[in-house]
Amino acid sequence: MAVKVYKPTSPGRRGMTSPTFDEITKSKPERRLIRSLRKTGGRDFKGTISVRHRGGGARRALRLIDFKRDKPDIPAHVAAIEYDPNRSARIALLHYVDGEKRYIIAPLELKVGDTVISGKNADIRPGNAMPLASVPLGTLIHNIEIQPGRGAQLVRSAGASAQLLGKEGEFAQIRMPSGEVRLIRQTCMATIGVVGNPDHSNVKLGKAGRKRHMGIRPAVRGTAMSPRDHPHGGGEGRQPVAHAWLPDAQQQADGQVHRQATREKALS
Repeated sequence: MAVKVYKPTSPGRRGMTSPTFDEITKSKPERRLIRSLRKTGGRDFKGTISVRHRGGGARRALRLIDFKRDKPDIPAHVAAIEYDPNRSARIALLHYVDGEKRYIIAPLELKVGDTVISGKNADIRPGNAMPLASVPLGTLIHNIEIQPGRGAQLVRSAGASAQLLGKEGEFAQIRMPSGEVRLIRQTCMATIGVVGNPDHSNVKLGKAGRKRHMGIRPAVRGTAMSPRDHPHGGGEGRQPVAHAWLPDAQQQADGQVHRQATREKALS
């Protein structure tokens, strides 16, 4: 994927970039693989805001992604590469030889017409899924399970990858994108390759409106609020933020007096 740079025809356009979507081959999703997505606006079951800065945004349909890859030894060919508004990565539509259709996270270098398969005897190619026990050391992987059979939960965002460092006993050592080394059972599934759309991190929104289209509301500073709305609020003009772990001036002064008296007593 490349990044499109806009001319500065307005303040919002200045510095704005967007993806080119060159890799997208199909505009409409598979109807049997989408569900309606109800928005919460960051509110819990009581109607209280539990996650701030959420609300509004464009309407989305939830794509059902196959994170389990539980069709072993059944090949599938890639029918399309599609856009998914619910994640930074692209998704690939698979047509299995038995007639079933599924979505998966599209790895880098996966193209329309390629064949993918899952199972412990699968080849080491981007898009193939297998248990960690079957993955060679040093291989870049993504879409990693934490518990066997639960579905992939790690390394799913655009451009992300982990590396298999070693195997010992029933656990595999995996270096995460953060640099952390985690121990994961070798029976957990993982997909070969790097997640696609690596230029996602280079996109600059350029204006607040694009952020609102994503369903992200403004973040207000605590010092700009009233004291009933935030611990940092209130006061005339700009006020310093008081840290609970710092002693106040009186305690500091008392400590200095005590230390001075102790030194004088020791010298006398």
